Amino acid sequence: MKDKSYVTAADLAKLLDISVGHAYKVIHRLNEELAAKDYLTFSGKVPRKYLEERCYGLNTEVKAG
Repeated sequence: MKDKSYVTAADLAKLLDISVGHAYKVIHRLNEELAAKDYLTFSGKVPRKYLEERCYGLNTEVKAG
């Protein structure tokens, strides 16, 4: 799942331990935020990078340095 640049509702549900229905609501909200910033969005998917920015503690990568 880490190699994909977009997260689907099923991926998000598993990642956050929420229902798929709620995952779709989260994705819809994040896509609305991106659309307001004039970014292109895709229904049912959200960019992993943006999801990690918006969800506190979700980015589990350790940065070297």
